[in-house]
Amino acid sequence: MSVGEMLAATVPMARTLNLEFVETTAERAVVRLPDQPDFHNHVGGPHAGAMFTLAESASGAIVIAAFGDQMSRAVPLAVKAEIGYKKLAMGVVTATATLGRPIADVVAELDAGERPEFPVEIAIQRADGAVTGVMTIVWTLRPNA
Repeated sequence: MSVGEMLAATVPMARTLNLEFVETTAERAVVRLPDQPDFHNHVGGPHAGAMFTLAESASGAIVIAAFGDQMSRAVPLAVKAEIGYKKLAMGVVTATATLGRPIADVVAELDAGERPEFPVEIAIQRADGAVTGVMTIVWTLRPNA
């Protein structure tokens, strides 16, 4: 089962929005939100909440891809998020997530008994390539007790 399939199966909101997990690696996660009238805002584009969920889902996909081998000893949790809406989003939008710290550094902190934090940067783009939003989510790997 791919990371995208796993997230779609275990995260009901991802299924609700019909998110499409296009690419998921430890280096990059790409998730697409189809154009769906049920999730439009008052100007006919995707609702801000749907775009937040899209970006958060892309960040979760890269976290699972990068740190899935650590799940037996730690739980990934989002600590905080900040989103900026830059341009009007219309039609299909795609979120691309990248890790803000090297995987090895995060794992080394976990190995040292710490609770590492790391940012995931996400760009949201419409079909013409324009960046309509940017988001940063700080994640942690909480060691299992």
